[in-house]
Amino acid sequence: MLYADITQPPAGLPQTQLTELQSGVSLLAPLSRRGHGPGMILLTADSTDQLSIKEGVPSASIKWAEEGFAVVEIQASALAAGAAVLKAAFSALKEHEKCDSTDKIGLVAYDAELWSQVIPSLHSVPEISGAIVYANQGFDAKQSQASIPVLIHLAGNSSGLPTRSPEFTQYFYPALSSYKFATPFTTEFNYAAEAVSHTRNLTFIKPLVGGPYFDLEAIWDEHTHYEFNDRSVGHTMATMVQEPYVNHIPSMTGGIGRERLTSFYANHFIFQNADDTELELISRTIGIDRVVDEFIYKFTHDKECDWLIPGIPPTGKYVEIPTTAVVNVRGDRLYHEHIAWDQGSVLRQIGLLPEFLPFPYPLPGGKTPGPGKQFEYQVPVAGVETANKMRVKSSVESNEMFDFTVRETDLKRESRL
Repeated sequence: MLYADITQPPAGLPQTQLTELQSGVSLLAPLSRRGHGPGMILLTADSTDQLSIKEGVPSASIKWAEEGFAVVEIQASALAAGAAVLKAAFSALKEHEKCDSTDKIGLVAYDAELWSQVIPSLHSVPEISGAIVYANQGFDAKQSQASIPVLIHLAGNSSGLPTRSPEFTQYFYPALSSYKFATPFTTEFNYAAEAVSHTRNLTFIKPLVGGPYFDLEAIWDEHTHYEFNDRSVGHTMATMVQEPYVNHIPSMTGGIGRERLTSFYANHFIFQNADDTELELISRTIGIDRVVDEFIYKFTHDKECDWLIPGIPPTGKYVEIPTTAVVNVRGDRLYHEHIAWDQGSVLRQIGLLPEFLPFPYPLPGGKTPGPGKQFEYQVPVAGVETANKMRVKSSVESNEMFDFTVRETDLKRESRL
């Protein structure tokens, strides 16, 4: 599928259908637009939340299915069958029409105890090409390593450095107290740490099982086309997973979850952007599950733009903003956007940020302003120069703000723009 081919609207979200293979064992088809992919076996604690998405956080099965894998989840209670349940999981993947060649499949153990239980049975499913394990500090990772490449995530205090080799990779999470930091819907779940570990998981496991690989750049370009050119809320949302989010960090605008993000796009974003809006790309970095853009956002402020500068009426000013976007792509749909820009530069360019503002503190040494006086500091913010500096490194001399000063003025004096 060529996601850059935007002559046709993107397909809608697939039906999420969980097949119970036996008690504690279930199968979920890939939830990507491609609709098929490699096999993945998950070892998890007992739960009834296989299809849950809570506050934007999906279950482990949903997340891996959205990444484009055919997923079999084996819960702890089902592992009592030992080799038989592992072989049954593999057989289900092999027979599933949405699972690609099962010559190579992956395994994720969200509890090291579950991993230890299946190690003696791995020989029965030689197609397992790599394993990912979550454990607490003190888990003897090397002694329990199997004859396949293994990635271990260790929670707890550690002074060690990450270990990376083709056979054994180990990462430490010293600020966390439990391996359950990666288990959704638990009190120990840590969103940021789990996200970091998941990116590491994809980097580790995809080469071992042959993908799935997607054209992340084309997916991102498709999404922005529907936002800024097509200006279709429905098409834009169709490029995203079931429960996505957008976070515009300086203005704290956006939306979390499909319903609120759809409302945000419809009422505060897509139709508020100026007709002459342009995104000038400066750099693009593409990772295993992210696109990171540096770009200059350019537009004429001829309509209210509350996602960017809430509450400010149109000023008619032309603005160029240095901007950074960190875009997470899950499978072949967007999961989130973290967008940041220099808000001070925006206010300076539209004429709403003075060059000097009152400084309400004593100066070093305790000096205070004289009677009827006040200190003012030169605001360390630039205008369009910030965009120029991103575009051409030598366009503006570096370090000129080092010469900015504090001055003493009459209290009645108005700050000059």
